[in-house]
Amino acid sequence: MRYRAFADEVRLKLPSDINLNYKRIVFYMPMPKSWSKKKKADMEGHGHRQRPDIDNLAKSVFDALYADDSHIYSVSLAKFWAYEGAIEIT
Repeated sequence: MRYRAFADEVRLKLPSDINLNYKRIVFYMPMPKSWSKKKKADMEGHGHRQRPDIDNLAKSVFDALYADDSHIYSVSLAKFWAYEGAIEIT
């Protein structure tokens, strides 16, 4: 259910004809609420090295936008800790 809700939100926020080739996709992963304010401040902007894997995040975006994503051949990916979750495409 969460995956379908995510896919629906991606489709709502991005144009259906977006070309992701040569784009940079940055995933901002929300920090756990259980972390202290100090730990959150220390970790903000640092690389996220936990699950979900970056390839699975990218695949979920591709699958949400395209029935066939075989035309995508060059994308730069990154994921970082953030106070709030987001996806940035530039």
